[in-house]
Amino acid sequence: MLKGFFNVPAPVNEPVLNYGPNSPERAALKAALEKARAQQVDIPMYIGDQEVRTGNLKELRPPHDHQHLLGTFHYGDKSHVTAAIDAALAAKADWENLPWEQRAAIFLKAAELIAGPYRYIINAATMLGQSKNAYQAEIDSACELIDFLRFNVQYMTEIYEQQPPISGKGIWNRLEQRPLEGFVFALTPFNFTAIAGNLPASAAMMGNVVVWKPADTQVYAANVIMQIFKEAGLPAGVINLIYADGPEVGDVVFSHPDFAGIHFTGSTKVFQHIWGEIGANIHKYKTYPRIVGETGGKDFVLAHPSADADVVAVAMLRGAYEYQGQKCSAASRAYVPSSLWPAVKEHMVREMATFKMGPTEDFENFVNAVISEVSFDKLAKYIDAAKTDAGVEVVAGGNCDKSKGWFVQPTLLRVDDPKYVTMCEELFGPVLTVYVYEDDQFEQIMNVIDATSIYALTGSIISQDRYAIAQATQRLRNAAGNFYINDKPTGAVVGQQPFGGARGSGTNDKAGSMINLLRWVSPRTIKETFDPPKDYRYPFLSK
Repeated sequence: MLKGFFNVPAPVNEPVLNYGPNSPERAALKAALEKARAQQVDIPMYIGDQEVRTGNLKELRPPHDHQHLLGTFHYGDKSHVTAAIDAALAAKADWENLPWEQRAAIFLKAAELIAGPYRYIINAATMLGQSKNAYQAEIDSACELIDFLRFNVQYMTEIYEQQPPISGKGIWNRLEQRPLEGFVFALTPFNFTAIAGNLPASAAMMGNVVVWKPADTQVYAANVIMQIFKEAGLPAGVINLIYADGPEVGDVVFSHPDFAGIHFTGSTKVFQHIWGEIGANIHKYKTYPRIVGETGGKDFVLAHPSADADVVAVAMLRGAYEYQGQKCSAASRAYVPSSLWPAVKEHMVREMATFKMGPTEDFENFVNAVISEVSFDKLAKYIDAAKTDAGVEVVAGGNCDKSKGWFVQPTLLRVDDPKYVTMCEELFGPVLTVYVYEDDQFEQIMNVIDATSIYALTGSIISQDRYAIAQATQRLRNAAGNFYINDKPTGAVVGQQPFGGARGSGTNDKAGSMINLLRWVSPRTIKETFDPPKDYRYPFLSK
């Protein structure tokens, strides 16, 4: 076996390609999209070394073109969840005993595969399966996933390097980081392919074995991630990819004695239910499970009277409407002073009129479809209610059409009541609600922001007054786990802005940082004494 203290390649953020007209990346991505649309895939579950096909098929269709069939995936049941757990536990001993540099090499290779031969394949899968435009897919399924893999390897080495600073005379103190005792369950969302890859990979990187269930609406790209991991050399059983009904999966996972932790991104309601189920079963487990979750957000933009109106408008346009507002960090409520509102409103109405909405395959479309008919119907219900409410002005947008795809026009509302329903509830769509406050009410409006929702994920202050910036940064310190100054509240970059929020937004374990990886290890202290005593008596016992 090799011996040595190994340095891993220094991580750097993957450069974002721009996909401009006549660029080679644009041509390559167009070709990948055409190839993907021209075939129908048959997607199995991956359990141990088996590709499992049940014959219980679910369809995969682009949200922006729901008449087109991309393929089908094989749905499982409780027996497949049990099989996945068994496969994970069977792989556990060999995987956790594999030298850490060998584990690192697998995920570094996966990053290079995504940066190279799989870049356009995984971007095309995300564009078609999740209705992301080319730029949103590039920063997600290519760049962010690559960054997670590269930076997490660096964080892993830094964790292993942490040792007790002192060893007394004749003593050697050491610290080792063990993987958790049991298996980790990764439950991943539809909206970010990078999250779908990172949640199982970060736990596996630290020597854990994983059962991974993605959202049904993200299976198309999840299958590509699994193919990449396999090509990178991930041993069978380390990550097991299953598709099944959530409650059925939970019944098996959360009652299993070897359940050691959950890595979750999704809704607050689901996470709270899972937490309660774990609590009810706590007596069944061999160890106290790690519960790591990033959930919802009702993210804000606060404009100060000193702000530049154009800066405010662009932060709101990009923050609220990129990827149809389906980012957990998306701006969905804004507070604009009355002196700025006319200019901000004019800018936003003018620019929103230029938005093109349609399929992702047409690169001129800034806006695409929301993820599903369930999401479409929910958003349409809130928008229709706003249209009939006397206290609400529909400033722009407000139309919905599901004849071809699940298209919800970006919508800007202005409300008289800062506690109006769309200021408080997470809609997860392209709806931004603005409350206009009097210029001299800046301090009071911060109190409103802090108390409006259960969430505390992201938020931003836009101001040219440094005293106001300092005041908002302090006053709103618990209102957002990621706080932005003179920027939109979205777009956290791995290695630069570790991501996560508290309150109803999750456990704030900061994906993209060492903090998150520390949740997937259990430290053991080792003390070795070189010349141990041979007499129990201490000197003070002598006369």
